[in-house]
Amino acid sequence: MAPPLSMAHLIGYSRVSTEDQAHDAQLDELRAAGCAEIHQEHGSGASRARPVLARLIRDIRPGEVLVVVRLDRLARSVSHLLEVIETLEAKRAHFRSLRDPIDTSTPQGIFSLQVLGAVAQLERSLISERTRAGIMAAKARGKKPGNPGIRERRPEAIRKIALAREKVYLDDLIAGSDQWMPTVRRMRPQRPWEDVVRVLGDSGQSWTVARLRRAVGKLVTQHMADPALLRPAPRRNPEDRLMTLIAGIAMTDPRLSLRDIGAQLERMRERTPRGGLTWSASSVKKQLDLAKKHGLALPPEVRGES
Repeated sequence: MAPPLSMAHLIGYSRVSTEDQAHDAQLDELRAAGCAEIHQEHGSGASRARPVLARLIRDIRPGEVLVVVRLDRLARSVSHLLEVIETLEAKRAHFRSLRDPIDTSTPQGIFSLQVLGAVAQLERSLISERTRAGIMAAKARGKKPGNPGIRERRPEAIRKIALAREKVYLDDLIAGSDQWMPTVRRMRPQRPWEDVVRVLGDSGQSWTVARLRRAVGKLVTQHMADPALLRPAPRRNPEDRLMTLIAGIAMTDPRLSLRDIGAQLERMRERTPRGGLTWSASSVKKQLDLAKKHGLALPPEVRGES
């Protein structure tokens, strides 16, 4: 059961649009509200890239309360606000806006949220209706719907669309990079891209080598990742490749036991040095011991099985 709100851990989130703006006013209000922990972010209100917010929502625990000064500090739109609150509710956390009647731990706050949801649904319906009416009116006047520059293949229109798509791609990439870049940084360039993709895949992430290389390359061009990550991996014999793969799994999640690592190798259909598909704890330990002898930075201790 979540603790009473008066005893709950309040986590503040403040955002300003540019580096020149200061967080001071928001920080003062959040501290006065009882927030001992406050996360700060710089970014446009319209931007999809909110890496600080994404990490905060990912790490928030049941019973904790995400607090903002105003709704516009958190969300780009009503639909985005509802999406964030639904995510928090799924994690049994709460949300509070100090200057708005939104506090999901109270019946009044839930009611206000339901009103916002109805407004968002009405807004979507009106936009859809206006769009359909506009298309029908344009067709009645003999005009074709859509962007005339794209239909006519004008270079400047195509370039504008390409830049807009690239911005959306980059914003999404930055927002989700904390889920996959730590693994990339641990494994590259010592290990081939195929091994990185397999480790990410076993943790539930869907990547191909081409997509992952492009994503890392894009972050490098934005000076958000080390160019060394793109260097070719050194050539290794099959035994070395297996050793470095197992070391990479251990470094990605130091909590794994030897049997956990073996089970992951079996799911990845990795064969043992003798060609089998069943991994024992001792076989995994032997590969980790080899990795330590080769100077790989492994976790202080990988738990065995009692």
